[in-house]
Amino acid sequence: MNRKLIVFSVAMLFMTQVIFAQAISSEMDIPAGIRNNRFFVESVRLTLLAQQAFDEGNYLASTEFSQEAVRFASLSDEYVRLQLIIRETDLAIAAARSRLDFAVTVNAALRYPQEYSTAQSAYGEARSYRTAESWSDAIEAAHRSLAALAHISDLPPVAPGQIFLPSQYTVRPWVIYGDSLWNIAGRAWAFNDPWQWRRLYEANRDRMPQPGNPDLIHPGMILDIPSIRGEVRQGMWQPGVVYPALP
Repeated sequence: MNRKLIVFSVAMLFMTQVIFAQAISSEMDIPAGIRNNRFFVESVRLTLLAQQAFDEGNYLASTEFSQEAVRFASLSDEYVRLQLIIRETDLAIAAARSRLDFAVTVNAALRYPQEYSTAQSAYGEARSYRTAESWSDAIEAAHRSLAALAHISDLPPVAPGQIFLPSQYTVRPWVIYGDSLWNIAGRAWAFNDPWQWRRLYEANRDRMPQPGNPDLIHPGMILDIPSIRGEVRQGMWQPGVVYPALP
């Protein structure tokens, strides 16, 4: 095989690589502003020069232009991947910020204190990871923030002075008060439905004397009473206080 044929074959090989590399850069459904970046534009320019040199029989120059075109197409791919994940990160953080703003309008700090605190903390993590350019961690933290507030209600905030339903209850002796998860769940200020006893169990399983035994609770135990209908709960149950009944 003579030298001219070898140079021609090499030029053809690199021209094929250019076409393949640019196809990868163009095949994704991405915004034009990201796709048509400076690396991609330069790759296209070099490809035209390579094609022109090839048509003129200058296969050595065509090969050199093609090699540079492939290099810039690869740089374009790296740029596109980075810009896409930055875009995904910013969209996730913006969605979390929007949900937090909504939470403020429904007084979530009081109505859903645990969820709101979790969402705020996760949002702060997302911003910190974004600053550190840890994109995947930022996205994951933003999604955690959204998840924490996913089920908050848009009911109007509680009026000033309104009595909150209790968020905790101290177990009293069975022989006097008949305290069991079934009976506590059935009380009007709890769930007003004894069949909701499992909600109490799941919310307090880790603090049960025997976590696998919902029938065993001891006087003095403090039980969390989770919100099940978006109702506001705050503070310890107090004897003598007239609480509204959960609808």
